[in-house]
Amino acid sequence: MSKADESSPWEGYSRSLVTLGKFIIDEFTFEDEDGRPTGRTMDPQIGGGGTYAVIGAHAWWRDDLLLFRLPANRLGMIVDKGDDFPTSIEQDLLHYGSDMWHFRVYPDCQTTRAINAYRGEHRSFEYKSSLPQLRPKDLKGTAFAKASALHFVCSAARALAITAQIKQEQGWNPVTIYEPIDYRCVPEELPELKRVLNSILILSPNAREALSLLSLPLTPTKALIEEAAAEFLSFGVGVDGNGWVVIRSGELGAYVKNRVQDGIWVDAFWTSDDEGKVVDVTGAGNGFLGGLAAGLALSNGDLYKAVFYASISASFIIEQGGLPRMSTDSTMWNGDNPYDRLEKLLKRHEDRKN
Repeated sequence: MSKADESSPWEGYSRSLVTLGKFIIDEFTFEDEDGRPTGRTMDPQIGGGGTYAVIGAHAWWRDDLLLFRLPANRLGMIVDKGDDFPTSIEQDLLHYGSDMWHFRVYPDCQTTRAINAYRGEHRSFEYKSSLPQLRPKDLKGTAFAKASALHFVCSAARALAITAQIKQEQGWNPVTIYEPIDYRCVPEELPELKRVLNSILILSPNAREALSLLSLPLTPTKALIEEAAAEFLSFGVGVDGNGWVVIRSGELGAYVKNRVQDGIWVDAFWTSDDEGKVVDVTGAGNGFLGGLAAGLALSNGDLYKAVFYASISASFIIEQGGLPRMSTDSTMWNGDNPYDRLEKLLKRHEDRKN
């Protein structure tokens, strides 16, 4: 996938990105490092890796008839509702665009909910209730069937089941964006991961997940991250090894490489030098991958350029707890224009090269 491709892999598809991530209502507890309640409270929030992914992609929609943009109706996510689903949360979702969501109702069931427990700087995550996981076959009969890009965050075993279902669908060859689930990124998972890699076009762990899977030292450095990317590629990412590895590395930026081209580093838009800008990194990796899918669609499949879009999407996610704020006309996010940030990041990258 490069800028020189004559035809876009997105032509002829109704949706540019659909996620199989599960919708979650997040609840929160806060304790200090000794386990004492801090007194801080937070209302239940919209959560789930898939939700952050489609919002990360949605940041690139502008209602502009003169310029091609990625509209909200090019995105999709199934939202499973129990009988406890809050009306306020449904309205918040609809604010981002009604065409993005396909609601399914589970009577006499609870919506998927999870506790995010903060103890000092450490966050743990545990489900309180859970509706079934989403599968490619769940997309049949919806506007989301046979999307051009499919995002999923899960174990390697489930990724293998997902890609097997995709192969059963005639005429569907989506860009697969696989985000390994954090708690399964351990050395024991590596053999299972190797089994699915040739069915994945884009593999994207974060830095610590990548290093843990490969039994490398867990303090990320650029050298170690580049070593990890090369090792994953040696296992055969993508059909005939033609896939990509994108390692999301927080303040270090993101490293992207395939088997035949040089890897590049793309900066994070915000760093620790930008005091007060980084509030909560929850969902940043998911939003990054949504931005990556949007960037692929908007750059005619240029994955290197798509990572710049991804970095900007993540920059909006980390500026607050929960989802970023969208203006009424969808052109501004958290009071800023994504395309202005993209221009600044591209210029920063060019200035360093020169």
